[in-house]
Amino acid sequence: MLTSGRKRGGKVGSGLDVRSVQLTLGRFRAALNVAVRRKLVVRNVAQYTQIPREARRKAAAAAAERVPWSETEVRQFLAAIRDHRLHAPVLLSLIGMRPAQVCGLRWSAVDLEAETLSVELTRTLVDGEVEEKGPKSEKGKRRLPLPKPLHAALKALKARQAREAMKAGDAYDRSGFVLVDELGAAWKTDKFRRAIYKLMAQAKVRKVRPYDARHACLTYLATSGVPDVIVSAWAGHADLSFTKRVYIHPNAEHLKEAANQLDELLG
Repeated sequence: MLTSGRKRGGKVGSGLDVRSVQLTLGRFRAALNVAVRRKLVVRNVAQYTQIPREARRKAAAAAAERVPWSETEVRQFLAAIRDHRLHAPVLLSLIGMRPAQVCGLRWSAVDLEAETLSVELTRTLVDGEVEEKGPKSEKGKRRLPLPKPLHAALKALKARQAREAMKAGDAYDRSGFVLVDELGAAWKTDKFRRAIYKLMAQAKVRKVRPYDARHACLTYLATSGVPDVIVSAWAGHADLSFTKRVYIHPNAEHLKEAANQLDELLG
């Protein structure tokens, strides 16, 4: 898997990233543990299988180089796209929703009166085909209050889509999704990703993965004093330590805040 296991999402036959292999190995171990308990196999042959240290080291180094946007970069990007039709979907990413969740969000899951949205569906590509399914876990299915800028952006987007539907008439695809084109057709994650990269170039901000908006959001919440248990619940995680280990990336600005706190103690 590390050297030639890719079957989609890139050059076929190339290596998968370490995290994909870790997740697959974990599922395989769990399945074999069940088989052992049911006496279908004598032992779990994957129990002591380990990913090579060098591969883990390279993966850790690559992850360390992926730095999510700072608060300044987020504000710069949002200022540049405020009037773009993707303003609301970008804000959805910046409140921590995965790209597949943004693409899977339906208007029926958005309550503009109560100012909430429900994360209920992911919409992604599998072997070139669109696959719709629920969140990975029960914790992943959650209702989130809408920040005021996102609430306003969603109201504006809904009104814009109503005007587009009236103009298109019968040609409009009433798919019910929030992220659609001018004729109502739902977007796929690859189209969303390419569009965001194009907006980044136009806004002249540092290029990051759309998924890294989730990291930027959770880092901001964690370093702004929001309790760990709330940050984890917002992310839809059941494991607090996983949220902190994988999604929180303190930077030099955050360390400066720590130094400011120490001024009082050491002064």
